[in-house]
Amino acid sequence: MNPIKLVAIVLIVAGVLGLAYGSFSYTKDTTVVKLGPLEVSAKQKETVNVPIWAGVGAIVVGGLLLVLGGKRG
Repeated sequence: MNPIKLVAIVLIVAGVLGLAYGSFSYTKDTTVVKLGPLEVSAKQKETVNVPIWAGVGAIVVGGLLLVLGGKRG
């Protein structure tokens, strides 16, 4: 498969997932206190919102790459 078409498909899938879910969460470990051999850490849940324009933009760019990517002079 052509690498440009592969990138186009990945962009389209990422755009659709971004529009479908709107955000994703992950857990981050943070060191709160470190005093000699003792260490206190906390887990924080972070949420990242995916803007609608980013999802639509990824779909549009992926579609253009898919259509125009195979047409080389």
